[in-house]
Amino acid sequence: MPRPYLLLLLPVLFAGCRSALTYTHPDLDKWEKLTLSFPGPESEESAAVNPFVHYRLDVTFTNDDYSITVPGFYAADGKAAETSAERGNIWQVRFRPDRSGEWTYEGQLVSGDSIYLQPVGEGKIVERYEGAFFVGEAPPGETGRLIRDHPRYLRWAETGDYFIKTGVDSPENLLGYEDFDGTYRHSNTFREGESKTEGLHRFSAHLDDHGTRDPAWKNGMGKGIIGGISYLASAGVNSLYFLTLNLNGDGKDVWPYTDHEARYRFDVSKLDQWEIVFDHADSLGMMLHFVLNETENETLLDGGDTGPERQLYFRELVARFGHHRAVTWNLGEENGPNDWSESWQDTRQQRDVLAWFAENDPFRHYVVLHTHPGEEAFAKIYQPLLGNDHLDGLSLQLGDPYSANEVTRKWLRLSAEAGAPWIMTLDEVGPWWRGLDPDDTVPNNQDSLRALTLWGNLLAGGGGVEWYFGARSPHNDLNLEDWRSRDRAYRWSADARQFFERHLPFWDMEARNELTREDNEFCFAQAGSVYVVNLPFGEPATLDLSDTEGEYTVQWYNPREGGDLEDYGELVQASDGEVELVPPGEGHWVCLLKRRTL
Repeated sequence: MPRPYLLLLLPVLFAGCRSALTYTHPDLDKWEKLTLSFPGPESEESAAVNPFVHYRLDVTFTNDDYSITVPGFYAADGKAAETSAERGNIWQVRFRPDRSGEWTYEGQLVSGDSIYLQPVGEGKIVERYEGAFFVGEAPPGETGRLIRDHPRYLRWAETGDYFIKTGVDSPENLLGYEDFDGTYRHSNTFREGESKTEGLHRFSAHLDDHGTRDPAWKNGMGKGIIGGISYLASAGVNSLYFLTLNLNGDGKDVWPYTDHEARYRFDVSKLDQWEIVFDHADSLGMMLHFVLNETENETLLDGGDTGPERQLYFRELVARFGHHRAVTWNLGEENGPNDWSESWQDTRQQRDVLAWFAENDPFRHYVVLHTHPGEEAFAKIYQPLLGNDHLDGLSLQLGDPYSANEVTRKWLRLSAEAGAPWIMTLDEVGPWWRGLDPDDTVPNNQDSLRALTLWGNLLAGGGGVEWYFGARSPHNDLNLEDWRSRDRAYRWSADARQFFERHLPFWDMEARNELTREDNEFCFAQAGSVYVVNLPFGEPATLDLSDTEGEYTVQWYNPREGGDLEDYGELVQASDGEVELVPPGEGHWVCLLKRRTL
């Protein structure tokens, strides 16, 4: 993979004078992270002239006839992750070039009252910057950015491979970590019967997973969380879910601000340390699932509107973290109307958030909505948003995990009929008190969640799963310290993803459950060519091939163990109509049928 961090100090062009100097860096790879640091006015996090509100940096990068304008941010001394600096004169921008060849850039640092709310080009010019750099070809293994150009799946821009998510949803307060500057719990009040935790995360169980080449900060801080992410990647996890604002929520320990009462001032060193963690996950091919708030605080900023507080918060996240290859912006955990909280974001407010990201995220990352579970909540919250092409997908919470296939198929159909198809992922599989059991729990729900939930989503055309760890489980949604508690589940999840990647043209397939007899015998097919049938309990199934012709090979896949397909030389004839599929053993099996070609 490309180097995860590159810092360049480039020549500047100050207001009122021009410089002929440019800087070319011949070793920069396509998609490699570029951090440009620019000198500007001396300031600090608490300055009377607020550097986050009264200054704005925008940099336009140009390659031939293509250009993109990227927001920058105040960076104190430019190395705050190590120094914990609160003051300095450095502004930065982060960018990943998506084209080879020579790039030029022009930047402007402007000032004005709440200038971040004004269009690009407004404000008093404080500094101008310009320069150039050269970008080579993408190195072997480079995937590029995740893009949306398919109705049901994301795709890596460089390789063209489609992306299926098999991630972790817990702990939601991942960033409530003791080695981050300015991180503390602002209240120790927890709702009775739900997840509780003591202190901040340490992830000490993963200290030994920190590799010699893995990053850290301040002489070894961060090794627990970095080691945990390294472990997760080694177990096949490719997505991380985390809140960036849980003020007044469940954990009460994550926010980007200088303290829990601030709204217009950001903790520069904390956010630089977050970036080290995100860089590491990015380098391992992981999606970063930014959950922007939770149900208890969705109206904390601007009463739920996309006003000055919310716009500043969003801009800072996009400026600092939007460059990453795989980003999901999630409007919020359990976002929208419910029957127990005093306030929530309504449909208009949700549309305004969607419109803000459509207009202000230059990288056009994937945007989703997570809500309360159940069809009543889905109808109330999702139905009014059908047809909104700024919403890319649903981040489904299922109280009934075994409804995954039905719910995925329903909302794929409804969104397609409305003219703006949504990607369907399962990002909180309930019930809330249980979620995914640890490996050593007896009785254990992993077999049923694998057979009916994970495979249910995938065989409906869904985009994958992030596993939630229930409130009454050890290592739950708030107090998880050891991700190995679900090691087995990560691996069979990754095995399912790899089955799709290796054996199926899944982007051209669709749910065809009407071809089987039983409700749980999910069928996914490219009609007349490829069929996959789920046999969750090891019982024989039937598949109706009467609308096709020819001869089909029959191979078997063991989702419990993964590995290669099992081939016993079986063949079936389409002319037989309904054919019987008898699994080679007990338990969960998946059958793959492919039409033979002469």
